[in-house]
Formats: sequence, C-alpha cells, structure tokens
Amino acid sequence: MGVLLDRFSNLLRVLLAVLMGALAIPVAMQVISRYTGVIPTFLWTEELSTFIFIWVVMLGSMVAVWDGTHFDVQVIPDSEKPLLLFVQRAIVLILVLVFSLLFAWYGIEYAKFGGIQNSVMMRANLMITYISVPISGVVWTLFTSYRLYEAFVAYRSTKGLHA
Repeated sequence: MGVLLDRFSNLLRVLLAVLMGALAIPVAMQVISRYTGVIPTFLWTEELSTFIFIWVVMLGSMVAVWDGTHFDVQVIPDSEKPLLLFVQRAIVLILVLVFSLLFAWYGIEYAKFGGIQNSVMMRANLMITYISVPISGVVWTLFTSYRLYEAFVAYRSTKGLHA
C-alpha cells in the first residue's frame, strides 16, 4: 500500500509541476498586456490563473501531507520512549485526519454549490475548482491514515526491541 501511495504522490508532483508551468502562461499574458500593450488585455486570463492557482495549492497540500510537512509543527522534541513518541505522532495525525474527514464530507456540499455556478468571463462551471476541496480531503485522509498505520508499526517494532 505504501508503494502505491508513494507512486500516487509522485503523480501528484508531476501534475503539480505541469500546472505550475501552465500557470506561467496566463500570468505572463497579464503582465505583458498590462505593462507593454503588445497584446490586448484578456480578462479570461485572470480567471484561468485563479483556477490553476487553486489546484496548485490543493495539490501542493496533498503532497505536503504525504511528506509530513504541511500540518505538523514540532513544538515538543521527540520523546526517547517509543510509547510517548507514538502518542506524539498519533495526536498530530489524528487531528489532521479529523480535519481531512471534515474537508471530504463538507466539501461535497461545497462542490455541489460550485456546480450550480459559472465563472463570469470563461463561463466555466465553478465545480472545476470547488471539487478540489473534497478531493483534497479524501487524499489527505488516505495519506494520513497510512502515516498513522506507519507510526503504529514503528511503535510495535521498537516495543519488540525493548522487550
């Protein structure tokens, strides 16, 4: 399962890189049109860059949750005792899991709300961006659940060493 999730995380990184490259195009068009007048001002570029930016943020948060760098700020040094170390990690992971489930569950209604709206310039259905919230919640839940399982396995293996 860990290998599969790691590959999925790598796929998310590739998608993130592609979207970052794609984000440069409408932003460059906006800058060139505003400061040089070489090309006309296209208003759709602002909407497109916003849509891409939202997905970049959400994909980046998914990758960061897999890497363990998004929600975890270490305030207390890691314990030397395996049980306390597991408890420290488990508390953080369970809190992330709770918020992940909230994003996944309530994000469905949020996405439905976006599904009844269209953007002003491009006339694109706003579910394109709103759906990123429940998708992120589901991915965070998968990643965090696996990290919690890993922490438990690490605790069990160190417990066996100290017995």
